[in-house]
Amino acid sequence: MTERAATYRQVFAVREYRHLFAAYLLSLVGDQLTAVTVAYVVFTGTGSATLAAAAYASSYLAWLTGGPLLTGLADRFPRRRILIVCDVARALLIPLAALPGLAAPALVLLLFVVNLLRPPFVAARAALLPEVLDGDRYPVANGLDNTCAQVVQVVGFAAGGGLVAVLSLRGALLVDAATFLVSALLIARGVRPRPAPAPPPAAAADPATDGGGAAGSGRSDGLRAVAADPRLRAYVLVLWTAATFTYAAEGLMAPLARQYGAGAGTVGLLLAAAPCGMALGAVALTRFCPPAARPRLILPLAVGSAGVLTVVWLVPPLWLVLVLLVLAGAASAFAVPLNALFGRAVPARFRGRAFGVAITGLSGLQGAGMVAAGLAADHWPATTVIGFSGLCGAGLVLALTPLWPRGEAPHMGEHAGTAVPAAASLSSDASR
Repeated sequence: MTERAATYRQVFAVREYRHLFAAYLLSLVGDQLTAVTVAYVVFTGTGSATLAAAAYASSYLAWLTGGPLLTGLADRFPRRRILIVCDVARALLIPLAALPGLAAPALVLLLFVVNLLRPPFVAARAALLPEVLDGDRYPVANGLDNTCAQVVQVVGFAAGGGLVAVLSLRGALLVDAATFLVSALLIARGVRPRPAPAPPPAAAADPATDGGGAAGSGRSDGLRAVAADPRLRAYVLVLWTAATFTYAAEGLMAPLARQYGAGAGTVGLLLAAAPCGMALGAVALTRFCPPAARPRLILPLAVGSAGVLTVVWLVPPLWLVLVLLVLAGAASAFAVPLNALFGRAVPARFRGRAFGVAITGLSGLQGAGMVAAGLAADHWPATTVIGFSGLCGAGLVLALTPLWPRGEAPHMGEHAGTAVPAAASLSSDASR
């Protein structure tokens, strides 16, 4: 590994990545537009906030169910084909929401089915990118992907609402469908076909190290592959723990603003603070930090991402709360180099399923953390809950330190079973 970080120019010099990146942006925009527009359709048609929330929350439920069930497709079929099929299917399904007379429960079910197509898409893209980008180009591209995901998250609500205001609901849904169709065309034109990953010989498969047999042996292969490797276990535990306790605060922005006597505009600022920090942190790590130094920063940043929120317990001024949320988001960029370490340690034939396990667990724990924080905020001030959550998160990440692999830097180029390093955007693809 070189000491100098790859530049964005070097990353975008790869034609296949340019097409995958543009397709990724369109799919992210499409996911946001789908959630916002269909939730709006449900609410205006029924007046039920519960059904509207269920429509929006279906992305979490889809990951919890579709993650274990469908991410394995990325290890059994050509990954380029998975990407195209998922995008085309979403482009065909979304306009059905504009059919007159479609009942609200049917709309919620339709959105759930659309969201089920995201886990295999994410897993296939994550598994394909290491074959497109080599060396330090992939960690830099991963940081760029994370930055764009945060930006899309910040502007997604406004864009969705603006489309509905400028166009009709039907027009907004057609624009939404078009994002997925253009994404599929970009992938079809710009990404060369590759065969499906070859399963290992049956006689050579080792359940302790290869995930329990051939690539198609079952949905639990990815879980076994992660559980059997001490490095993978450490990586996902650190990621899940830090993210769960850091982003539990995300579900408390409304009661936090109310505690400070502020309104809806402040809620928006509070929600945007951590994603903005994450985008800045990802750029700093991938563009200004030497590649060899990134692995050494993972644990300190993971501790800091949650630990900095402990200060909120003291009920600081609102401006300082915003600064702390930005800092927590910036420290959360530890997921960028952690993604690369995770990918390099996963055998190629289990890559899609291993990514599915990591992202599904992350999505489920983040959702559970937000719910638990909300329940606690019914009994204690939001500042107390956020501060306590940060303290717990920092303490638990520190408790995981003995599990962390020692001498990580010498292993950065090793990969049993692939010729190039791998990584995945675990943080940005979980539930955004």
